[in-house]
Amino acid sequence: MKKKSERIVRYTDAELRAMRARGETKSDFKAAALKPLPDGSDPDDAMPDDTTDELDWVTTELPLPRRKAHMTLRIDADVLDWFRAQGRGYQTKINAILRKYYEQKAG
Repeated sequence: MKKKSERIVRYTDAELRAMRARGETKSDFKAAALKPLPDGSDPDDAMPDDTTDELDWVTTELPLPRRKAHMTLRIDADVLDWFRAQGRGYQTKINAILRKYYEQKAG
């Protein structure tokens, strides 16, 4: 077992197979595969059915790569934290939302 940082642990294929054979894994993929897909009846499973302009960015598709200009942008810390919590590609999402707003206002 090699440690890259305090939270990232890497295992070899052989180590993972040995752990699975000893019953040390906590994932039950067979049970998860048997669960039905969400049908949208639970409000937590579905997107809000709101088509107002203010929430139109929720369904914005990520754009094809374009030439980007480098700049420094100051964003409120809580807003930036929320985007970072979305995971990889958060800067692209910010750009897509700004582009959608720009297209609505300019075009």
